[in-house]
Amino acid sequence: MALPRGAAMSGRGLYRPCVGVLLLNAQGLAFIGRRRAKGAHDQTRPPYLWQMPQGGIDEGETPYEAALRELHEETNVSSVALLAEAPDWLCYDLPRNNNNRWSGKYVGQIQRWFALRFTGDESEIDIHAPGHGAHKPEFDAWRWETLSALPELIVPFKRIVYEQVVKEFAPLVAARA
Repeated sequence: MALPRGAAMSGRGLYRPCVGVLLLNAQGLAFIGRRRAKGAHDQTRPPYLWQMPQGGIDEGETPYEAALRELHEETNVSSVALLAEAPDWLCYDLPRNNNNRWSGKYVGQIQRWFALRFTGDESEIDIHAPGHGAHKPEFDAWRWETLSALPELIVPFKRIVYEQVVKEFAPLVAARA
């Protein structure tokens, strides 16, 4: 997978290539999931437990293919239509005390974001056994939320990315109003 030129490295180190998914329902509300605790090292605290589906790009995958795969692995959702792709890669740095998840290999993530329309029935959403149990659950609860509320629900070090996602995709929600 080709990374965006000059974006994989920073003065601190390497960024992990990822995707993010803004899944919108027919009312223009965004899917968010409440993250499961990842063990003793997980320092996430309320109200910053919520996030949109996201994850790494596998070797040989396009960002869009990764977005569809990650969405399915985390939510079981596959009934979607592409609305838009953010024109730029967005990145955030992990706090220095929080980058042991990847054994210090990455200092943050660089993400390509996609807005998708959910075209299925809510019964398709299964965060407890996504892929009929083939994938490890990432979330323990989910809900539909207004786009503007999302930045206040995410961990602070990811907030700048969520603010950019909201700004980029807000016209999609406004257009349906």
